[in-house]
Amino acid sequence: MDFQTIRKLDGEYLAATYARYPVALVGGKNATLVDSEGKQYIDFGAGIAVNIFGANDEQWKAAVIEQLGKIQHVSNYYYAEPQVRLAQMLCERTGAKRVFFSNSGGEANECALKAARKYSFMKYGEGRSRIVSLKNSFHGRTLFTLTATGQDEFHRYFSPFVPEVAYAAPDMEEVVRAADGRACAVIIECVQGESGVSALPKAFVQALSHWCSENDVLLICDEVQCGNGRCGTLYAYEQYGITPDIVTTAKGLAGGLPIGACLFFERAENAFSAGDHGSTFGGNPVSCAAACNVIGRLTPEFLLEVQGKAAYLRAKLKNFDGVRAVTGLGMMIGLELEKDAKQVAAACLERGLLVLTAHSRLRLVPPLTISKTEMDEGLSILKEVLA
Repeated sequence: MDFQTIRKLDGEYLAATYARYPVALVGGKNATLVDSEGKQYIDFGAGIAVNIFGANDEQWKAAVIEQLGKIQHVSNYYYAEPQVRLAQMLCERTGAKRVFFSNSGGEANECALKAARKYSFMKYGEGRSRIVSLKNSFHGRTLFTLTATGQDEFHRYFSPFVPEVAYAAPDMEEVVRAADGRACAVIIECVQGESGVSALPKAFVQALSHWCSENDVLLICDEVQCGNGRCGTLYAYEQYGITPDIVTTAKGLAGGLPIGACLFFERAENAFSAGDHGSTFGGNPVSCAAACNVIGRLTPEFLLEVQGKAAYLRAKLKNFDGVRAVTGLGMMIGLELEKDAKQVAAACLERGLLVLTAHSRLRLVPPLTISKTEMDEGLSILKEVLA
């Protein structure tokens, strides 16, 4: 099917929720993708930090195909080996006690927020259900996670919202004021991705963790975008020297298949009982087999390579004309530019480079397996556009 046919059918049959770039991607290898017309692109977007092993990874495909040859879906009325294997891997790597599987990051965050309210209700009763979220955060598209998203532009049209959600800047005085003695949880992204790829100050995160522990308020780390090796460690919170009560993850967890996970650490491990939450497709065997392959390959040695690639990219980008600042953490990179980020992204696309935007900044989240040749080719295109 040629591009014009694809575009026409999209406009005719799909809900108009996406402002798409004029490209239909059909294949590729690692960080080099191909569109329906045969044009090649260097991928600095990875499907929004999802395809962490790039396109067409042989080991990942083998894991998925092997599971497809057995059974594609198992209801959660029954046990499934890939699901328990993945849960074990996640718990052993992080210190978490239990895992709930869903299909997306928004659902993982929904689960975390529900669990926090249940935890507090069972311990303290009513009147302690408030969720504190940070300004400029993004936590999902469900009504609860949309409410917890600290950006007004996402709140248009959808009121009334879930009650008892308050917002604070990354400042302890503001957090305490927003909590007002009624908070059951504070939810943060160690690196706020959608609003500009900004890493939270380490001193604030550590102070917040201490305050939450002292006041029996659950600390939820939303690692949907910054997790799964993206920032150079398995999860970004590890670089802040804290242990959250709940961690949510999705995007890169299954390397391209839909999955979300909510990890419960010691304080929150028994928040849910049978019937409190559920998902038909959560923990799907094929997605879990893919995720087992991902987590199994995010070894300390692999993560050191990610750190090296991140350092290489950041060092190059800092010297580019038109780059005012390089933000983020690891291979989750934000670029504050002199030019309009959306215009830069469009110009990159024309020249064969896929990048993302995050408000006024450019966002770069390439596959973690990207080669030096692919990095250099992509950097060359970006440098040309910025010049």
